[in-house]
Amino acid sequence: MAAPIGLQLYSVREYAQAEGYEAVVRKVAAMGYVGVEPAGFPGSTAEAAGKLYKELGLVVPSAHTALPLGDQQNEVLDAMAAIGCPRLISGKGPGDFETLDKIKATCELFNEANAVARAAGLTFGIHNHWWEYLQVEGRYVYEVMLELLSPDIFFEIDTYWVNTAGVNPADVVRKFGARAPFLHIKDGPCVKTEPMTAVGDGVMDFGAIFEAGKPHTEWAIVEIDRVSGAMWAAVERSYAYLVGKGLARGEIGKR
Repeated sequence: MAAPIGLQLYSVREYAQAEGYEAVVRKVAAMGYVGVEPAGFPGSTAEAAGKLYKELGLVVPSAHTALPLGDQQNEVLDAMAAIGCPRLISGKGPGDFETLDKIKATCELFNEANAVARAAGLTFGIHNHWWEYLQVEGRYVYEVMLELLSPDIFFEIDTYWVNTAGVNPADVVRKFGARAPFLHIKDGPCVKTEPMTAVGDGVMDFGAIFEAGKPHTEWAIVEIDRVSGAMWAAVERSYAYLVGKGLARGEIGKR
């Protein structure tokens, strides 16, 4: 069976600010998305969002948060509890991977965050951009990370950014195997400075990507950072493409 389809709510952040968080989440559910992946709660709270997700029957398989360390630790863990989410996902910026020493320091932070998450009964994962798929001092950053990170840290592979970095995303998904249960799905020209498109309208080979992940992909999560047209249209078109092609599973009959 195809993996269920979710939406990274960062995609509709501008609508959340203009129309209200609740209205936006209800619209996402009505489109047929099985789950949502929060990245903050603009105009709302984790507690209110958790109640809303439950009311709508939306699964919250993961959430993007700050690292659960230092002054933010309790805030992150409390939010995860409020939305009933078992997996928190984070990442770092390009400057944190510029040298092998910086990669090592960053991985130490990730391992520390993982220990905190595990102690709270959560699973910790990492989301990539293009910079983890560049070479530093003759080695691919992500390969160094795999050597340095705790083996119980999982990965949410952003297939678009992998391709944008010049690495074949299907090969990466296959290589990570069970360690990458979530895929971020987006489409476009795979040019860092260009807007993205609805899934199916760009250059990504999703047939190969989903085939590579078939044994292990638990969720296909649409994320569209920016688009030249209307974001709502791109979000709905992405759902129609992935579900229509049988690459992901939507809510039958919709809500």
